[in-house]
Amino acid sequence: MTSRIPVTVITGFLGAGKTTLLNRILQGAAGKRYAVIVNEFGELGIDGSLVVGAEEEVHELNNGCVCCRVRGDLIRVMSGLIRRPGRFDGIIIETSGLADPAPVIQTLHFDDFLRQHTQPDSVICVADARHLARQLQAAPEAGAQLAQADLVLLNKCDLAKADELAVSEIAVERVNPTAEVVRCERGDIELDRLIGRGAFDLSRLRVPPLQIQRGRIGRVPHAYVEVEEGRHGDGLRCVSLSIEQAFDPSLFVGWLLRFVRENGEHLLRGKGIVSLRGSEKRFVFQTVHMTVDSGMDRAWKDGEPRGSRLVFIGRDLSAIALREQLEACLAQVEVTP
Repeated sequence: MTSRIPVTVITGFLGAGKTTLLNRILQGAAGKRYAVIVNEFGELGIDGSLVVGAEEEVHELNNGCVCCRVRGDLIRVMSGLIRRPGRFDGIIIETSGLADPAPVIQTLHFDDFLRQHTQPDSVICVADARHLARQLQAAPEAGAQLAQADLVLLNKCDLAKADELAVSEIAVERVNPTAEVVRCERGDIELDRLIGRGAFDLSRLRVPPLQIQRGRIGRVPHAYVEVEEGRHGDGLRCVSLSIEQAFDPSLFVGWLLRFVRENGEHLLRGKGIVSLRGSEKRFVFQTVHMTVDSGMDRAWKDGEPRGSRLVFIGRDLSAIALREQLEACLAQVEVTP
């Protein structure tokens, strides 16, 4: 079987600068071949004609968001690209400014042919540093786009005031604390920070340490933080938990699959590095709605804290319920007589 083609998804709200970033990537491709799929909400495609450097490889999906109305077209176009003689170094999908990128990632997992021949590489969210905070309050789509991203580019920083930049960075941190945040102007960022990130490779899963005070509830040392209630539109919330005690493997895995199955409609994103009783390796997982990718990662290093870090982003999440459910999955401490 040939290696799978990496797929990069560029998302972001209307006018954030997605096409400008796409052009930056194509202009710096240095001989590599990328197929480009541009999705626009309107019936007439505009962005596709603005893409430079890949005139023969640009495919437009218009008249609807790629997350819903033209999802079947996405499968058709990608399948055609994969079957074409001569391989691409990657496929780049620019979603419409109103699209939720999660269904795109799900499509790559659920369609048998695409799953065998493609590999999600990264979801990059381009955000307008001047307007992001207001967009989050007014449009749930902006929050969903941030929630799926592993890299957030705060674009148009040259046009934003210092307080607007600070507010935007805080907003990103509260919606998606696992995302890397980079300030930029006109999408000007090094290509190797955009392509080949391997963010959907479980062995490269990034769950940063939580900047929180540790607490103790009951007998279980753990702490959690969450997005302020009502700060973002449509009930979007982020719950992050740090738990020092190891989980029972069968209880935790069973809970994870059940939680995603029952809450996947409202669960935008989940990531975690988990300590399981009896294992010398880290267990890692990530979720996109009802899609779960999980497995054993590298061994714990000498001196490395063997605690678990879990982040869930979605709507109608209850931090209290999550905490209680996870506590029920903890391995029992053996008491020596």
